[in-house]
Amino acid sequence: MSTGSGALTAHTVDAASQSRNQPFSAGRSYPLGATPTSAGVNFSVYARDATGVDLLLFDRKDDARPAQVIYLDPYANRTYHYWHVFVPGLRPGQLYGYRARGPFDPASGLRFDDSKLLIDPYGRGVTVPENYARVTERGTDNASTAMKSIVVDTSLYDWEGDRPLHRAASRTIIYEMHVRGFTQNPNSGISELKRGTYLGLIEKIPYLKDLGITAVELLPVFQFDARDCLRGRVNYWGYAPVSFFAPHEAYSSGGDRLAPVNEFRDMVKALHRAGIEVILDVVFNHTAEGDQNGPTLCYRGFDNCAYYVLESNRALYSNYSGTGNTLNANHPIVRRMIVDSLRYWVEEMHVDGFRFDLASILARDSNGCVMASPPVLWDIESDPCLAGTKMIAEAWDAAGLYQVGSFIGDSWREWNGRFRDDVRSFMRGDERTVRNFADRLLGSWEIYRHKEREAEQSVNFVTCHDGFTLNDLVSYNNKHNEANGENNRDGADDNRSWNCGAEGPTGDAGIEALRNRQVKNFLTITLMSLGMPMFLMGDEVRRTQLGNNNAYCQDSELSWFDWSLLEEHADIHRFVRLLIARRFLRDAEGEWGGMSLNKLLAQAVGGWHGIKLNQPDWSDHSHSIAFSADIRNEGMLVYFIFNAYWEPLSFELPGPQNGNRWQRWIDTSLPAPGDIVPWKESPEIAEDAYQAGPRSVVVLWTPIEKNASESA
Repeated sequence: MSTGSGALTAHTVDAASQSRNQPFSAGRSYPLGATPTSAGVNFSVYARDATGVDLLLFDRKDDARPAQVIYLDPYANRTYHYWHVFVPGLRPGQLYGYRARGPFDPASGLRFDDSKLLIDPYGRGVTVPENYARVTERGTDNASTAMKSIVVDTSLYDWEGDRPLHRAASRTIIYEMHVRGFTQNPNSGISELKRGTYLGLIEKIPYLKDLGITAVELLPVFQFDARDCLRGRVNYWGYAPVSFFAPHEAYSSGGDRLAPVNEFRDMVKALHRAGIEVILDVVFNHTAEGDQNGPTLCYRGFDNCAYYVLESNRALYSNYSGTGNTLNANHPIVRRMIVDSLRYWVEEMHVDGFRFDLASILARDSNGCVMASPPVLWDIESDPCLAGTKMIAEAWDAAGLYQVGSFIGDSWREWNGRFRDDVRSFMRGDERTVRNFADRLLGSWEIYRHKEREAEQSVNFVTCHDGFTLNDLVSYNNKHNEANGENNRDGADDNRSWNCGAEGPTGDAGIEALRNRQVKNFLTITLMSLGMPMFLMGDEVRRTQLGNNNAYCQDSELSWFDWSLLEEHADIHRFVRLLIARRFLRDAEGEWGGMSLNKLLAQAVGGWHGIKLNQPDWSDHSHSIAFSADIRNEGMLVYFIFNAYWEPLSFELPGPQNGNRWQRWIDTSLPAPGDIVPWKESPEIAEDAYQAGPRSVVVLWTPIEKNASESA
């Protein structure tokens, strides 16, 4: 095949279907995607088994016919498996797509359909027509209703010196959030044009900074198919990717075609200025093309066998993702695309990290078998461009593969699903939970000790987007997903929740007080345990989804942040702010500095206790545990009490330290503002024992002599 760099004549068809001859260059096979220069745009796409590829140029996103069709010559415009052409005169903002010809032979894994317009797998921008149709019959031209790619020049943006922040893991608190849901509610105070957008999020950065979090983990912002859902509903969460390079168009405020890219960068730059990192929830385990009955949007139309894991009956798709198909992540072409995508978002979009949805799928080969040393994971691990980037794995998949504690690699951090489950079980009052709970508090040593890694390998969370909100965890015994239209069959059944005495909203003041206490218990445990903490958008104000634990299709006030809760649950919001403020030690100017309390606790000399000093109750019937941490570097002894019992318990305290009394920082059984106080305002405790209220968490401290090296 020719590498072709000289001029040639390509056959074109304009909107009036008139033939003409125009000079084009053959272009280059690299880089993939649409690459603008001062003279025009180079296009390159991979399509191994295609017998022909056409490049279509459009003036508007809803045009039924292209302004121009460029038929790529298989001799002049193809190098190996890459089809390419250089089109002079084109500029950023140009709309385009491809048609790929070849055999439609599902039994052999081939699904070419040249009636379908395909977006560019490496396209940096995607636009969706107003009359977008997700599925059209095979053989039906869908140009007017199909998504289209956009030529983007990423070199024109002024970053004003911005760089990824590379904050230490020990000083990281993650806030999992949804770009649209954060500001879409009319009571957000954001103008209608900016509500639910990257720019809307920028306006709420002061709230995030005041809260004290150091990183936002954004639910998917890669362009996704919002129609990948039951009819009449919308895919709100965004776990339905159609592109791994383009920011989601609907999260921009409009304007020109390049607005999604520019406004996403504006958001990243603004968050960085506030000291907040940006972590993206990325979906490299499947696409929105679904199973054998799904649409042809991109990958299926270029090389179905390369991009997807197929069954032995190659007309069928392996479904380890639970969504209809599985991306063939360890195929060389897909591996390269995944790494290229990550590099792009780090180098060109300045993101600080990634959370990999169903990351264990990346350990599967083309037959679905689990690999001991998956190439794609080592490609990511060893890429120098990605060094220092936070990599977080959801270390399981929908087919039962569970790798928490055993995920491959040296730098990966893991969503610790066992932390979530064991903390929920303990605080619900389940039996046989105290040992696991104690291990989760101190970095899940039982799970991670073989790796000899820092405690922050464990990402500790009690709630996330997938499941109950924190309010609903303490308000519902059962899921209530009827609004999703699947007869309440969707969503997890094992929630380890407890409604505190009534299912759903209640006017019972006693039940509400208990729920408030349980919310504070969970927040304290999450933010004080060793590891990297994460909590869900709105948990700091008891946001509710009315018992829906799978609100993926609910783009409504059910899922949006309700800003009126900031006043209604001001005590919870205050509690979280003070928790976070003490987790980090700040310098005189209030900047992050020194070591975190998290790191200090990891280095502390401590011991376990029960209601009697040095006598922890590890029995199956135990519902309480205490822990003391001797933190000499900071000159303090800290005493934690966790009482999941339904009655108050009196815990012995160590004797006075150099005449200093114990001081109370947190007692979740007390009404605000006594539930938590600023550290330096902690009231003294005169007694030699402390009575912890039922279902409560207590944190006490007392000054002790610092290490000699610290005192010098």
